[in-house]
Amino acid sequence: MEVYDLEPGASSTLANLSTRGFVGAGDNVMIGGLIIGSGGSPIVVLRAIGPSLASSGIAFNDDWRIPQTLAVRATNLAPTDNREAAIVAPFLTPGNYTAIVRSKGNTTGLALVEVYRIP
Repeated sequence: MEVYDLEPGASSTLANLSTRGFVGAGDNVMIGGLIIGSGGSPIVVLRAIGPSLASSGIAFNDDWRIPQTLAVRATNLAPTDNREAAIVAPFLTPGNYTAIVRSKGNTTGLALVEVYRIP
């Protein structure tokens, strides 16, 4: 998915972007990316949600509470399942970033990778 601002002079701000897909075992990962353009350096929250879904780079974790419990809770974006990942990435500089969602314990299933811009 790509999102473009066709009228940059309109002072628009993209607040959230997410995609849902399949995460396989081993190197069969789900990859999400984002590009921070010129301008301010936003605070970004990245989440990988899997266990709480109904079935049918910057950093690494598989338990959002370690090591950023207070920072994640302060955003009101803490996952509902402790096995899910959330990372607060403060003041990202312009550039390209990649989020890789990998299974734990060679499991497979659906996941949601999300990016939130904190005002």
